[in-house]
Amino acid sequence: MGEKKKIGVITRYFHKIGVAAIMLEDQLNVGSKISIEGATTNFEMTINSMQIDRANIESGSKGQEIAIKVPDRVREHDEVFLVE
Repeated sequence: MGEKKKIGVITRYFHKIGVAAIMLEDQLNVGSKISIEGATTNFEMTINSMQIDRANIESGSKGQEIAIKVPDRVREHDEVFLVE
């Protein structure tokens, strides 16, 4: 398994559409592999798309809140790591 670097935290989860909002602490790009970890959350995924205010973007930077589609339930305060 690759090295992990914390890049953000889950701020909200929209269960009806399977979308998580992430407050970024570092840059994140489409195509990056991430790991979402928390008390009952632990999975890896590759980011296929991300949005800010319903507009598609290719990358997000520190201080931005982005939204991504996730394959499983996540919870507020789960941590998001970039897998290198």
